[in-house]
Amino acid sequence: MALIRLDKYLCDLGLASRREVRALLRSGRVLVDGLPPVGADQKLDPVSAEVTLDGEALRYSRFRYFMMDKPVGCVTATEDREQRTVLDLLPPELRRLGLFPVGRLDKDTSGLLLLTNDGDFAHRVISPKSEVEKRYHAKVSGVPDAADAAAFREGLTLADGTRCLPAVLEYDGTEDCFVTLREGKYHQVKRMLAARGKPVRELRRLSIGGLTLPPGMQPGELRELTEADLCTLFMGR
Repeated sequence: MALIRLDKYLCDLGLASRREVRALLRSGRVLVDGLPPVGADQKLDPVSAEVTLDGEALRYSRFRYFMMDKPVGCVTATEDREQRTVLDLLPPELRRLGLFPVGRLDKDTSGLLLLTNDGDFAHRVISPKSEVEKRYHAKVSGVPDAADAAAFREGLTLADGTRCLPAVLEYDGTEDCFVTLREGKYHQVKRMLAARGKPVRELRRLSIGGLTLPPGMQPGELRELTEADLCTLFMGR
């Protein structure tokens, strides 16, 4: 791997801003291969170098991946002058990483949201060509039935001419239903159910590919994904 500067190494991990790095290095808390660094511009191999902070070994990763249980009431955006965003829920050290949401969930929709600073990864998850399924639980006005499920299987055409890929609608004779999509058009679940006369009252995303929110995860809580999680995501349900 190409050599990088020590200050970039520390910034990429979210440990300090570029302004704060020099003070962190002067504190003597950071060692490189057991020795005090010669300066913020010291070059190192981020894979083979042993960098420690307060005696704890650091593991470098240029890209980071997180899941969040997005709460109702915040918008899926990197910034908004008037409303709270999902990035406002992050601790300061993670805000430095340049994270952004993968796709979006509406302000009044909760559930699984991915955050990353890896653009290629985000594109792969979002692209219909990847066929990564997203599963939702919806509470609607009305009771979905077999005719609705058949319409979803065929692929709906919405009032504005938008053509939706075939999708799965699971129903149980109540106002609760589950929708599984392989794409993510604007307000898609809501618009598809509304097109069948079943407007959505509550919506929650349960899974993306084979990745689901762990039991007990709280609204707004964040968890970093492991390599196994990333593999699960693309393996499907």
